Amino acid sequence: MDKKRNLLFFKDYFENFYENQTDKVKKKTIWTLKVIEEIDRVPEIYLKHLKNTTGLYEIRVQVGSNIFRIFCFFDLDNVVVVGHGFQKKSQKTPKQQIERAEQIKKEYYESKR
Repeated sequence: MDKKRNLLFFKDYFENFYENQTDKVKKKTIWTLKVIEEIDRVPEIYLKHLKNTTGLYEIRVQVGSNIFRIFCFFDLDNVVVVGHGFQKKSQKTPKQQIERAEQIKKEYYESKR
């Protein structure tokens, strides 16, 4: 199957999150990333734009009652730059997590110059 999007893992932000997860969470995370790569229109339950941000999205992984979010954003049309992830404990995404994602995005674009 042709990829619709390419994932780019910026620095080791994602890796640091991923390494600390259980096998079940790792499997579901990989599965979700494949969905994002391969499906034309990714359902919002897997990839959602974050309101009031500069183009940040969250990759959504749920395993049982545990919810995980991995921040990402688009570069060019089909490159998804994957940043850090965290386990979500409340309804709202914590402000400091969004600020960190914005910082990583800024760092990414500065590193491209």
